[in-house]
Amino acid sequence: MRKATLARTAIAFGFGLSLAACGGVPDNRSVYSVHQPVVEKSDYRIDVTSSGAGLAYGEQGRLAGWFEAMGLKYGDRISVDDPSMSTATRSAIAAVAEHYGLVLDEATTPSGTVPAGTTRVTISRAKAYVPGCPDWSAKSDFNPGNATSTNYGCSVNSNLAAMVANPEDLIHGQTDTGSTTVMTSNKAIDAYRAAAPTGKGNSVSATGSKGN
Repeated sequence: MRKATLARTAIAFGFGLSLAACGGVPDNRSVYSVHQPVVEKSDYRIDVTSSGAGLAYGEQGRLAGWFEAMGLKYGDRISVDDPSMSTATRSAIAAVAEHYGLVLDEATTPSGTVPAGTTRVTISRAKAYVPGCPDWSAKSDFNPGNATSTNYGCSVNSNLAAMVANPEDLIHGQTDTGSTTVMTSNKAIDAYRAAAPTGKGNSVSATGSKGN
């Protein structure tokens, strides 16, 4: 009788393990989330008519309209592929990009053959997201390894990916421009100190009106 009871207990325990396996058991025993942000980069291109003297008439407006439609924003990178390597063309494109607070990349994004008489403008845009989130694949409370939840880290990393202004910052930090935060903040201080006092050398003239 005792042997039969032990056998039934073993069978029930084994059946419970199989159900837990079907329901998914978390196996990440570390405090590091398996759900990490992924950065994808997409390129968008437009060809504008140009020559050695610069962009053709109306092309600056067409380029500005395309930038507006693409929702050009901080973090986007703009590159120019001009077979004629015209300085005037590059300056005209840079003038449009400056309205969005962006500058042109020095490097050229490979984009195939550019037809003669045209210049190709490329917007490189990065997007960050966390694949597989939310993850509620573990449908069982059975957790013999004391592992973290399968959804562990989804909230924090998804919010980080959504809020980062430039997704490429998740891959590598900002490059050194030669200036520091202190140097930037000191510009305002130096300008204030170098400015002449407003009352220096000024004379006060009396004005008035009679009969009032």
